[in-house]
Amino acid sequence: MTREELEHIIRASGDITDQYEFVIVGSQAILGSVPNPEAVFTVSMEADIYPKDAPELAEKIDGAIGEGSQFHDTYGYYAQGVGPETATLPKDWQSRVHKVQGRNTNQRIGYCLDVIDLFLSKATANREKDREFCAALLEHRYITLAQALDLAPSMPLERAELRALRARIRRWAKALRDAGQVIPDV
Repeated sequence: MTREELEHIIRASGDITDQYEFVIVGSQAILGSVPNPEAVFTVSMEADIYPKDAPELAEKIDGAIGEGSQFHDTYGYYAQGVGPETATLPKDWQSRVHKVQGRNTNQRIGYCLDVIDLFLSKATANREKDREFCAALLEHRYITLAQALDLAPSMPLERAELRALRARIRRWAKALRDAGQVIPDV
């Protein structure tokens, strides 16, 4: 997905829900802070999105421009209507979002997670695709190991889950270093 395609999804979501502000929480949230990232970050054809002030309307987005819709068939990308509970996020993540707004969004606003919040959300989910995405964020230096470890304690996790998350992040960085990648600590 490209930044322009994400803007199209924000615009279409606004038309469908009559809402003005949206939150983008999935991997394509990277397009808020990095409009033209490396290809590894743009392979997903879906944007996880919900209306900021009416998340219950996400179902309307999913039905109208979701996977298998005419929108999807026409454009080759689609929206996944999700809710605020979809992503586990650090404290104060809202203060770090990146606003996507302009002519292509019909002045509607998409609040995209900051890269560090996206990383921690994906690291917590820990699915195969999330591990690959997080490794790429480290490899391309969009975040540092220190940033991730410093912010991790603000995740809404139990003590054992937090320990596991921090250990997982360290393992990923070590695996990348062992593979010859330069992964700075800071």
